[in-house]
Amino acid sequence: MHIRLALAATLAIFSLSACSSIIEGTSQEIAVNTTPAGASCALEREGAVIARVSQTPASATVKKTKHDITIRCTKDGFQEATFLDKSGTAGATVGNILAGGGIGWAIDSASGADNKYDSPVNVTLVPVGTAVPAPAAAPVAPAAPAAK
Repeated sequence: MHIRLALAATLAIFSLSACSSIIEGTSQEIAVNTTPAGASCALEREGAVIARVSQTPASATVKKTKHDITIRCTKDGFQEATFLDKSGTAGATVGNILAGGGIGWAIDSASGADNKYDSPVNVTLVPVGTAVPAPAAAPVAPAAPAAK
């Protein structure tokens, strides 16, 4: 009887483990939109191209990992534009840790299932010859009058 109970408990734990792998999956589709449309984009991770979008708007499927993805877009007549899509934590990860404990989290972490990327991604390309606007500076407070 004790063996059956132990076996049932073990099966229950393993059925709950890797919850993100089951719910979120180990790959993700990233939709890329550009202004203007019609750009070609490369999705890069750790210096290697992992996917391409030949003409925006379009999507590419990538394997999820803990590493960020740089989306590099080009179009004739426009300056190259990039977007950093940071790897975040998938929603099912917290439930996985609570329900499955360390075993489920370890499985999901190793497979990338506990990660996610933003999608859709919106990238704006600037025409060649146009200066890219600098970020707005904080207003400067007027100088205090000099002491006499």
